Amino acid sequence: MVDDVLAAVRVAPGRTELQHFALPRVPADGALLRVEVAGICGTDVKMYANPPFTDPVIMGHENVGVIVDAGPDFVRRHGVCDGDRVFVEHYVGCFHCEWCHAGEYRHCENTDWRTNPDARRYGYTSAANEHQLWGGFAQYMFLPWNAVLHRIPDGVSAQLAGIVTPLSNGIEWALNAGGVGYDSTVLIQGPGQQGLSQVVACAQAGASTIIVTGTTRDAARLELARELGADHVVDVRTEDPLTAVRDLTGGRGVDVVLDCTAGAGTAPVLLGVDALKRREGVMVVQGEVAAFPDFPLKKVTEKAITIRSARGHGYRACELAVAQLASGRFPLERLATHSFGLDETDRAIRAVGGELDEDVVHVSLLPWAGVA
Repeated sequence: MVDDVLAAVRVAPGRTELQHFALPRVPADGALLRVEVAGICGTDVKMYANPPFTDPVIMGHENVGVIVDAGPDFVRRHGVCDGDRVFVEHYVGCFHCEWCHAGEYRHCENTDWRTNPDARRYGYTSAANEHQLWGGFAQYMFLPWNAVLHRIPDGVSAQLAGIVTPLSNGIEWALNAGGVGYDSTVLIQGPGQQGLSQVVACAQAGASTIIVTGTTRDAARLELARELGADHVVDVRTEDPLTAVRDLTGGRGVDVVLDCTAGAGTAPVLLGVDALKRREGVMVVQGEVAAFPDFPLKKVTEKAITIRSARGHGYRACELAVAQLASGRFPLERLATHSFGLDETDRAIRAVGGELDEDVVHVSLLPWAGVA
């Protein structure tokens, strides 16, 4: 194993540098991950352009790789050993607070960088902290005792496993937050990697009608949505989406709205409120709208709408995502559209942000690409 680790480090807003790090000392309850794939999502685009703090950070929170140099206590705790391929969740909980005991470590203060300056979360933690390698945009990543791992089955490639995060988010938001199940009618707004993952989750759960909205620019993604199980797609630039939803549901509206249009303003939320059925529909939102002065609270309460937050994923959702990949039931490899090496990290992030004139869905950063 090498002694020198190459990493792409965010050193300023919208600026990355390749830097070298020494391999950290691995304690008995820790391990190293040889990173094979680090996925990039819309959150990375925002964190890259407007970082919450100025410390240098190795970004990358959707990480898949092979365990190397695992300490004996780590092996006993996690049931993995050197050579195992795993997906590493970005949450690093304390595992003694009430949230962790409830299995909701995603809410643990130990992993919440918004309220805890010493939080540990892959892709968000300062490279100045002990062990330094706290992100997947590097050839190796440090794994502490409280890392959360999911074994990747044989037959699932590293690059396919790289979409576990958006797929698990789709499962968490559609099935757990949205309550989609057999015979549900669903409106999914936005055919990005999260929206397309929710199409798969809803189809697998037995939804009877899946409607996906997008824009003319999303033509290829909307076609992919059909291949993944959507029953209808709507271009909101060429037809009125509310009329389309009502026509497709016989005027009833949908049971569940899943808003994946992060940053698109208030229009998708307003559409969701109107598109939901007359009583007790559920809308899951990402909460990107900072202010909503004309929010239709009266209509929400009259229709008894439940609004829930799209917030990360739980352990079970990740396990289901891995099983979904292994099943081969859906052409999920179609989501992994682009890959870049470490020296192209800036371009890779900008590609996800829509700055390339290409049909980008999910981008994989390959830390060893082009390295002898």
